[in-house]
Amino acid sequence: MKSHLLVVDDDDIYRSLLADELAHFGYRVTTACSVADAMRVLAGDESFDTAVLDLHLGDGDGMEVLKRLRVVSPQTEAIVLTGHGTIDTAIAAMRAGAYDYVAKPCSIKELRVVIDKALERRRLVERNEILRTGLQPPPSTSAFIGSSAAFEKARVLIERVAASEASVLILGETGVGKEVVARRVHEGSPRKSQPFVVVDCTTLHDDLLHSELFGHEKGAYTGATERKHGLFEVADGGTMFLDEIGDLSLGLQQKLLRVLETGCFRHVGGTREIHVDARLVAATNRNLEEMIARGQFRSDLYYRLGTLHVEMPPLRDRVEDIPTLARHFLARIDARYGLQRRISAEAMARLQAWHWPGNVRELLHAVEAAAVLATGEVIEVEDLPRHVRGTRRQETAVMRTLESLERDHIISVLQTVGGNRHQAASVLGISERTLYRKLSDYGLEADG
Repeated sequence: MKSHLLVVDDDDIYRSLLADELAHFGYRVTTACSVADAMRVLAGDESFDTAVLDLHLGDGDGMEVLKRLRVVSPQTEAIVLTGHGTIDTAIAAMRAGAYDYVAKPCSIKELRVVIDKALERRRLVERNEILRTGLQPPPSTSAFIGSSAAFEKARVLIERVAASEASVLILGETGVGKEVVARRVHEGSPRKSQPFVVVDCTTLHDDLLHSELFGHEKGAYTGATERKHGLFEVADGGTMFLDEIGDLSLGLQQKLLRVLETGCFRHVGGTREIHVDARLVAATNRNLEEMIARGQFRSDLYYRLGTLHVEMPPLRDRVEDIPTLARHFLARIDARYGLQRRISAEAMARLQAWHWPGNVRELLHAVEAAAVLATGEVIEVEDLPRHVRGTRRQETAVMRTLESLERDHIISVLQTVGGNRHQAASVLGISERTLYRKLSDYGLEADG
């Protein structure tokens, strides 16, 4: 779309000439000949990318128009024209919010350069605002639900941790809501109006993850056709959340430790030190202390990350929260389709009987599946996923190890989806890379 310019000048010949020349170069131009005329234009529905404004108008001071412009359209970049070449007036206008000034008479070429720079500045501001807005987490309050003692203990701890500027390590099984906790930490901190950047350490190859985190210079490697800013730069002033940090290679762990200690890093292929101020929140479902003993995780990074620990309880330890969570998930699904359904007492009892190795994420998928299969206003037992409706909580199941529960659940999901590992990973709420690692850990690859 053509950039829309407002030209305000009381010299009819100059204003007409200026409008014609700017229109010839592809701008869309609206003109005003006085303070009153400009005020009328600004009171209308039109929006402007840039305003070219003479400060000396026949019926008043152009500063009045500038001040009004800053109120009704603060995103419009203003360029002031001063026919007397008075620097003091131009400086006063820039203090009032003008982008730049040009002394009259000026060539159209000179004015175009300033206009194009003003338009480029506006585009940069808009892009930054879009990026900043896009990085803001949606309010996590609605997804952070519970009243059990275990949940309440975690909630109080999260509120205390959020107010700190220290790094936070969130621990818990797959699906307990570690990202939701990270968002709560960000929203409760002084950085809540700044970016919240999420990085899943399991989804990218080591080299690509390195480039994503720290950026690269043009020509740093094959395919690097231009400079790319890293996500640490995007998170400057805000919060960086590294999900599944236990999957980071030792090389990346070392570079991350340096950023934590100095706040500095370099682009891949770069030599210039870049300073950032980003709070780091990390999460993992792995036992980092065991990984340290095996030489798979740096102890210095662990102690630097774990200034503050938050451990989220598994869903089987907060059974009393299952009805509230299930109803919440169903209400969200119903709102999407304009429905109003409920879960029968028998079906709710089955939900509370299952041991939920996939935790809250698995419960969400189970409710979604039941909502799709249900034919009436009430979700019954037969609408629940097979593995949920067929098992009640038994004392022997409670005493089994987490590993055996998770192994059996993975087998059950794989059988349900016909062995499709991509689909199984989606149902489990984990990446394919994590699924392959778990299959290897549990010896399921050899079992077929």
